[in-house]
Amino acid sequence: MVDAVRSCPDHGYFEGGECPACGAAGRVVLGADRRRRLSKFASGALRHFPDDVGLSLDDRGWVGYDELVASVTRRYDWAEPEHVEVVIAMDPKGRFERLGGRVRASYGHSVDVELDAPETSVPDRLYHGTAPDAVEAIREEGLRPMNRQQVHLSETVEEAREVGRRHAADPVVFVVAAAAMAADGWRIVRRGEGIYTTDRVPPTYLSLRPDAEP
Repeated sequence: MVDAVRSCPDHGYFEGGECPACGAAGRVVLGADRRRRLSKFASGALRHFPDDVGLSLDDRGWVGYDELVASVTRRYDWAEPEHVEVVIAMDPKGRFERLGGRVRASYGHSVDVELDAPETSVPDRLYHGTAPDAVEAIREEGLRPMNRQQVHLSETVEEAREVGRRHAADPVVFVVAAAAMAADGWRIVRRGEGIYTTDRVPPTYLSLRPDAEP
């Protein structure tokens, strides 16, 4: 769930009814529904269908920021450049990276890009939410990227359940022995707020949470 974004003249963008720094109501920049629609379009364009919307990503997934703005405003006649700025800057999951005049999706690509990322510390455990009918296959084969470039792991059980609800109303959660994986040479990278990626997770590093056992 995303909220509307407002702007305080003294403290910039914020979510909710009042500026957390001064209590001002500010002005509404982007309503929740339009924010959701722009975010979905921008992330789709940068992750899955850049060619379809006139974007050309480089081999690291970057594209000119102004090109993305132009693509968004062509798609939605009500969209303004400030709306794109808000969506990129305030994404709650850290789905976007902006560097100077360039922008890219932080993770989740199905198009072929090679993301560079700094080495990051890895928690002892990470989590992966999925549908109950996938349990046996995962126990046998581990976690594989499927239609994405990499496997996505969550920092908390709650986040993993939220992801799992995309696949089932009653998702189960696997525990990933992330620190053990990293110690054995598997690369795990933090890509966004609470999101980590890796090439795959072999079964030996996986266990089903006890409360999810069938």
